[in-house]
Amino acid sequence: MAAPQVHHLFHSPIADHSFSSDKQTLAVARENNVELYQSSGNKFSLSDELKGHEKTVTGVDIAPNSGRIVTCSQDRNAYVWEKTPSGWKPTLVLLRINRAATFVRWSPSEQKFAVGSGARLISVCYFEEENDWWISKHLKKPIRSTITTLAWHPNSVLLAAGSTDSHARVFSSFIKGIDTRPEPSAWGERLPFNTICGEFLNDTAGWIQGVAFSPSGNALAFTGHDSSVTVVYPSAPEQPPRAMLNISTRLLPLNSLIWNGENEIIAAGHDCEPFRFSGDENGWQLAGSLENKESGAGGAREESALNMFRQMDLKGQTQVDTKLKSTHQNTVNTVRAFDEANGKVRSFSTSGVDGRVVIWTI
Repeated sequence: MAAPQVHHLFHSPIADHSFSSDKQTLAVARENNVELYQSSGNKFSLSDELKGHEKTVTGVDIAPNSGRIVTCSQDRNAYVWEKTPSGWKPTLVLLRINRAATFVRWSPSEQKFAVGSGARLISVCYFEEENDWWISKHLKKPIRSTITTLAWHPNSVLLAAGSTDSHARVFSSFIKGIDTRPEPSAWGERLPFNTICGEFLNDTAGWIQGVAFSPSGNALAFTGHDSSVTVVYPSAPEQPPRAMLNISTRLLPLNSLIWNGENEIIAAGHDCEPFRFSGDENGWQLAGSLENKESGAGGAREESALNMFRQMDLKGQTQVDTKLKSTHQNTVNTVRAFDEANGKVRSFSTSGVDGRVVIWTI
């Protein structure tokens, strides 16, 4: 694997990041603003700032085709930003929530986007031509807690959500006049708005941190607060899943994950490095770290910690090198596909608490 490209943008946490489809623009959520960076050579330089939110920005997503940017924040608002000759123009979205917005993603069709929140609901937002604004419909039942993460099915109708009530759920977000009727699948056939197509409990009732559909949409993966990854293969509407496989690890909890084809998952989180999982319906396992170093998944790390304390004891000193051996120096918050074709990921990007965006080539 080639050495990763590291872009150390600043010394503040990055809550979320998104690249434009031509990979020339990078949007990062930094405190109350979204900063836009332009690619020049091998580095990114600050070109613009999207100012309008009053509290921490929690999510940002650039639509690949239209180039519109959607942002959401703890101030309970979301904006859709469009490029005009005079700069970026924001349009307020009527979210109708009374708690912080936590996560946002465009649907693949770019006709709508979903915003998760602490108000125990998901706002599915779409554009209303007559009034020239973005309005929302709410997915509510049976959510009982804060939405932490969202992922769209390739058909732009099904939406997966993870929450702090330990459940990953799949909802129908079908909106008449906006969506085309989806093909029947293992998730369901008739899909009116707010149909629950699947509800899956984390093994140890841990918070759900990241969720993703496989490229075909026929499998769902989610990662929990208990350092596990669960993969679900649905069988038929209103039937138990064909297989539900839980991979428990000795890693720290993972925050975000993506699929690479149908048989590999890449996830990262509090261990500050990306890990690869491989498998199929018959079983999944942790395949190791993607860092170009000794895989620190357990044994090697414990050994080095033991040596460190042994040296401190022998020398009677506590001079410890605080630099991590990983590329990221703090928790990874977001993993996103950077270059993919037909579901296969050639490279992906990560961002985290250390203010770095790293592009990894597989």
